[in-house]
Amino acid sequence: MTADRDEILQAVSSAVLAVTRHLSVREVLQVIVRSAQRLLDARYAALGVPDEDGSFAEFVAEGITDKQWDAIGPLPRQHGMLGAMLREGAPVRLPDLREDPRFEWWPKAHPVMKDFLGVPIRDSEQVLGIIFLANKRTPGGGFTQEDQDLLTLFAAHAAIALTNARLYERGRELAMLEERNRVARELHDAVTQKLFSLRLTAQAAGAMLTQDPGKAAVEIERVQRLAGEALSELRAVIVELRPAELDRHGLSETLRKHVRMLDRLHPSLVVFECAELPPLDPAVEVAVLRVAQEALHNALRHSGAGRVLVRLAYEDGKLALTVSDDGSGFEQAESRGLGLVSMRDRAESVGGALTVESAPGQGTTVRVEVGV
Repeated sequence: MTADRDEILQAVSSAVLAVTRHLSVREVLQVIVRSAQRLLDARYAALGVPDEDGSFAEFVAEGITDKQWDAIGPLPRQHGMLGAMLREGAPVRLPDLREDPRFEWWPKAHPVMKDFLGVPIRDSEQVLGIIFLANKRTPGGGFTQEDQDLLTLFAAHAAIALTNARLYERGRELAMLEERNRVARELHDAVTQKLFSLRLTAQAAGAMLTQDPGKAAVEIERVQRLAGEALSELRAVIVELRPAELDRHGLSETLRKHVRMLDRLHPSLVVFECAELPPLDPAVEVAVLRVAQEALHNALRHSGAGRVLVRLAYEDGKLALTVSDDGSGFEQAESRGLGLVSMRDRAESVGGALTVESAPGQGTTVRVEVGV
């Protein structure tokens, strides 16, 4: 092999051990792709994990800029060589991808790929995904059998890493569910009991107002104290409801995963764009995430939109969230509900501002700006 064996083993080990650093599935895949691209000296590298709808649940690539991705368009479907590899489950090594009958087409803006090496990622008989490289930089070009053996080694570790990362995320989901159940119990045991006592005390104070104003005043003071205690405990519970995903991934990755899930569940095309963000205050992350979720719910359930765009950006010292759709829109003066008051309150709670632009037949744009 052209690469030093210690470097190869270190890169493979890093890909697998990435899971133990609590990285997401996507981050684990990126470690694998970058390592394979570097060690096999390829210009392009990618790894795709298929979903059940003919597309890819995860698709990470190296060698293509964000600007090129925007020009290329949506993620690839399971067609052409990618689809063939998923169906056949066998390695593919070609001097020119375009000359193989399984190759169909790629978008106009797609970079030209010639020499090609692809290997399936397998878990026993199941093909979990594919990893492939294109355009070897080494003089003379073309991938060798040694390259194929090395990529096969990477694919085997990719299967382990992917399976472990999925198990880790499922374990976190179960832990989150248990934590929410615990918080619900605390809410019932502490705050509900306080509110029940508050109600009884208020009723007693009301009954004493005319007969014994002095005792009524004492009861009213007790009402104030109980109300303060209930408010403090409620706030403590609410703080614990901060989504665990935010602590692990941050706002951009949490929202990206949420958008990806909605894109699978709804017929509308849901797209996420995000520029590089600075460190964010935890309260800002929660508020912006909740506004985005509410705006997405409205767009997907009420607007009949064909396309919904979610965009996060850092502009002029402000975090900007925009959720826009091409749906039916609405008359703002006559709007009731839609969570607009709640979204505005959330934005203002962290010093931000919310604006809504909409008109019948012209879609809707919800925008939040928060100084950070």
